[in-house]
Amino acid sequence: MAHLLEAKNITKRFGGLTAVDNVSFHVDEGEVVALVGDNGAGKSTLIKIISGVHKPDEGEIFLNGQEIHIDSPIDAISHGIETIYQDLALAENMDVPSNIFLGRERTKKILGFVNVVDYEHMSSESRKVLDRLDIRIPSLKSNIRNLSGGQRQAVAISRSIYWNAKVLIMDEPTAALGISEQKKVLELVSSLRKQGIAIIIISHQMYDVFSVADRIIVMRRGIKAGERLVKDTSTEEIVSLIVGAESVEKRSQ
Repeated sequence: MAHLLEAKNITKRFGGLTAVDNVSFHVDEGEVVALVGDNGAGKSTLIKIISGVHKPDEGEIFLNGQEIHIDSPIDAISHGIETIYQDLALAENMDVPSNIFLGRERTKKILGFVNVVDYEHMSSESRKVLDRLDIRIPSLKSNIRNLSGGQRQAVAISRSIYWNAKVLIMDEPTAALGISEQKKVLELVSSLRKQGIAIIIISHQMYDVFSVADRIIVMRRGIKAGERLVKDTSTEEIVSLIVGAESVEKRSQ
């Protein structure tokens, strides 16, 4: 059976630097895969290839067993691959519905020929997706700048889910959040998994990884240093893979 998303033998070079070297991985429906590694390990470059920011020099990407070509972020989105970066790409001076529909605003005609933004429809649809994900934001008219970090993360996730994301890539989703809001975001990830969304998380937080992930892929210096099921590994083993401990490497060969 084909995987929902599969990357095979991905390689990316920047001049004389090989940022990603022959890396393969996959993620299935309702699965959370964590991508971990030290700074410069190649995690972000790999994700940017999947999300259309970079084009691979070698390798293939498959969706439901069919090869796809992702030449831009728009291509990725058209295939149901949505990415939430650390900056969330939200317009802080706009409210919740305007952000969920940012760049894809719904319009209606008045006087039979004048197009105007259908804010009522956007607000209603925003409330539906927030309720579906059990996200509580008291007023949808609040500007994003007035929301907490966790609420902003929830809005960014809701935007992706509303536009039918099949694969959701999350870059450090709990960075700069307080403990209570970190917990809420992790609960949201678990909720998305139950709804069949495939999720790829980049994180330096081992607690987050072991709380929500099913599998962990370790990157080191551009290569895939190891892959483990969460239930079969430990924080100590994953850290050893990240730093390149010889004893762990021998076991993974």
